[in-house]
Amino acid sequence: MTKQAKTLDERQLQRLLEFVAKTKSAKRNRAILLLTHLAGMRIGEVAALRVSDVLASDGTVRKEIDLSAAQTKGNKSRTVLLNQRMQAELAAYMQTVRVRDSKQPLFATQRSAGFTANSLTQVVNGIYKKAGFDGCSSHSGRRGFITNLAEKGVSVRVMMALAGHQNMSTTQRYIDLRPGVLRNAVELI
Repeated sequence: MTKQAKTLDERQLQRLLEFVAKTKSAKRNRAILLLTHLAGMRIGEVAALRVSDVLASDGTVRKEIDLSAAQTKGNKSRTVLLNQRMQAELAAYMQTVRVRDSKQPLFATQRSAGFTANSLTQVVNGIYKKAGFDGCSSHSGRRGFITNLAEKGVSVRVMMALAGHQNMSTTQRYIDLRPGVLRNAVELI
């Protein structure tokens, strides 16, 4: 069995974002990472995003992203809900983007082409490594998203829907049992 990607708590996420602020393409990298941490998106889904997926025709950031079957794993369309913090993050990022065409990739490489899932995975894995987060990968944000929901008492059915999983057992495997959660559980007795 392969080792699962390490998850970050809120303090560690803040430390990661402080590191990202000092990197080249800081606003882009911040938005990419936060889509995995705050919206639970897969890195391939983030790579597949177009400007029109995020911006409404009036230029405002949407409250949800409708992913087509071609943009998701498993070839099933799904809707990603964006909380207010993520909407604000995307609005800030969009101020740095020159939109020529609403169908252009949301996140561009240095050559202004879109990322592939593989190339974006390499970028994100490199950020975690350079920031000193051993054991983290492009899947850490998604696992952390589901773990944070579990820690807040969200039902597995709701987490399953938000993650776009078909099976509850898949969602349950994503939940990281951090030491603080176990401590809090026994204190409920």
